[in-house]
Amino acid sequence: MSHAATNAEARVLVRRIRVLVVLFIVGLVLSGATAMPIASEVAWLTDFCGARALVETPTSTNPPDWAVWLCRVDDALREIGLKHPFVAYGGDWLAFGHFMLALAFVWAWREPVRNRWMFDFGLIACALVIPFALIAGHFRGIPMWWRVIDISFGVVGAVPLWLARRWSARLEGNGAIS
Repeated sequence: MSHAATNAEARVLVRRIRVLVVLFIVGLVLSGATAMPIASEVAWLTDFCGARALVETPTSTNPPDWAVWLCRVDDALREIGLKHPFVAYGGDWLAFGHFMLALAFVWAWREPVRNRWMFDFGLIACALVIPFALIAGHFRGIPMWWRVIDISFGVVGAVPLWLARRWSARLEGNGAIS
């Protein structure tokens, strides 16, 4: 009877792990896919938020920092696109890296116990997002609030990986094969 419960629990854990891995893979793919059209996305966001109107309309108060930053980024991306479109190739490679990482996690989806090391790898990568964003962002002049947004991707990504790692360790302890 307990063996049947272990098998039932193993099936539930494998299903949960696979759902988490799919969420992580989708997040990687979406992050990569949004890296390529960054100029048009920032232009849309600038328009949607009304940032340009906030910055260019003379008022007695200073425009919000986020609006100034968004317009600055939008202007830079437009200028780079016109004068140096090849620079966007770096974003294309960033997207490619995301796609390849997503593809690698398919093995963790297929066999979560055997490929549990993928969860460790992902957790390390998520943890390293924090110092990378803080250090590189400082030297590139990225505002702290923007770096916190970048850091949040590592923190949010770590949650499903941590749970998947924990559950795959439980499966391994049960002698279950995934």
